[in-house]
Amino acid sequence: MSAASPPAQQAATRWRPPQLSGATSRYALPAVFTLLLVVLLITTPEFRNWNNIANILQQNAMIGIVACGMLVMIVTGGFDLSVGAVGAMTSVATAWLVGQTSPVLGVVGALLLAVVVGLVNGIAIAKVGISPFVATLGTQVLVTGILYVSTSAAPVYGLPPEFAVFGQSRVGGIPTVALIFLGVIVATWAMLRFTRFGHYLYAVGGNRQAARLAGVNADRILLLAYVFGALCAGIAGLVLITQTGIGQPNSATTWPLSAIAAVVVGGVPLAGGAGRVSSAVLGTLLLGVVANALNLLGVSSYWQPAVTGVVILVAVGIDSYQRKRASQT
Repeated sequence: MSAASPPAQQAATRWRPPQLSGATSRYALPAVFTLLLVVLLITTPEFRNWNNIANILQQNAMIGIVACGMLVMIVTGGFDLSVGAVGAMTSVATAWLVGQTSPVLGVVGALLLAVVVGLVNGIAIAKVGISPFVATLGTQVLVTGILYVSTSAAPVYGLPPEFAVFGQSRVGGIPTVALIFLGVIVATWAMLRFTRFGHYLYAVGGNRQAARLAGVNADRILLLAYVFGALCAGIAGLVLITQTGIGQPNSATTWPLSAIAAVVVGGVPLAGGAGRVSSAVLGTLLLGVVANALNLLGVSSYWQPAVTGVVILVAVGIDSYQRKRASQT
């Protein structure tokens, strides 16, 4: 047999970048986040001020709550572009219902509206077979249009001052809205880890057909996943109105992409079948800390989305490369 030609030898001996092990890949982002915190704490006195840290928690609580719901939907292999519209709808509905009835009925009624939107998304995706992108984009446009028509695109006032007081309050120095975020984190973690529904979410996201053959009602799991995502967006909408004191129909427009970015930056694959709550939380805090650091360093707000985009591309690129290399071995 003849010796291999030089080009063939070069191809056979071509250097390939080393593939990260599972443990290394898992702890890479927490290590980067910890390093970023240490550098900022040492070099930026304004950053280590507790009021600034509390401000980071307060500002990112809403996106973090939405990201928990987005995580559940991404685990199933989908996502929801209507969470921003649901958040705006919840804030507007709360402002109007509280003025017409009572705070309790207003909050409950607004959350029920969010659940209805989640049901519509779930039915469209699971029963009708519309792709998550098209279904949730259509819902987003529909809900936004209804909000604009019903309010003439004007803010809705009439909330009692207690709402604003609650949104700005702290417990032991920790913002109250951050504690709400913590409650959503614990609830989502417990649901994914200890319930049958949580286990079925991973099964459906990993292989929907195999899950059906194993006796899982995949359609119902998908429907409930989108209901949960809409409910989280509704809770974030309630947090939003405690921050602003008014219902704004044009608010929360950046929530869908911000929540997806937080989950993906945390290392959760968009293909579905995998993902942890800690990943969504870490991604949310990482993007929040980066944005806060840019503000403290005086970087123009016009550059901040560009920096966030670079962070997202790097995170997704590394994850995609690792998965491609793993599939080839």
